[in-house]
Amino acid sequence: MLAALTGCGSSSSGNGVASKSPAGIVAAAKAAADGASSVHVTGSTVTAGAPITLDLHLVAGQGGSGQLTENGLSFELIELDGTVYIKGSPAFYSHFAGSSAAQLLQGKWLKAPVSNASFAGLSSLTGLRGLLDSVLSSALARPQTLVKTGTTTVAGQAAVGVRDTSQSGTLYVATTGPAYPIQIAKHGTGGGAITFSEWGRPVTLTAPANAVGIEQLEKGQ
Repeated sequence: MLAALTGCGSSSSGNGVASKSPAGIVAAAKAAADGASSVHVTGSTVTAGAPITLDLHLVAGQGGSGQLTENGLSFELIELDGTVYIKGSPAFYSHFAGSSAAQLLQGKWLKAPVSNASFAGLSSLTGLRGLLDSVLSSALARPQTLVKTGTTTVAGQAAVGVRDTSQSGTLYVATTGPAYPIQIAKHGTGGGAITFSEWGRPVTLTAPANAVGIEQLEKGQ
């Protein structure tokens, strides 16, 4: 089991995904990811011109937890059962909600429903299936733009790559054990790489106590 998860098995343990068509590889990765209970997501990318670094543990059907850094401002994040919780430095809170809010929130968690407009972008990062489905389904809609790049080693695991020529990105998929996505690398200006590991490892999400509701901030404005 450990060998399958880490990709360190012998060549005879290959899962056959490398022999598939580019679209077949992406479809196999999507099916494996959709069936997973959890994953650890790390890396950095650029979204809407803003550099983002993330380190998140995601649990299917529940949410996720970890840390995000956007434009140099870091904060902790928990999304659980439809509620988003964030905890940042005074500098982060000042940037996000103003100096008076930063005083109220110092050392505390802020919470809001995922439907709140200020948190909508965060909830898109904490859905295990949604995070990957948006990328993989989009690629499958353009099979003519997919090119197999061959086998390699990524994050210590044997993998096969599929490049989407229309998006300047490459998906790397495990060639041993389940055909899990290992990494999505974006090329060129504003590039980066997001790595997926620890598929299926148990993760417990816990809501922080005594979080300040965003409605308290809105009342003070």
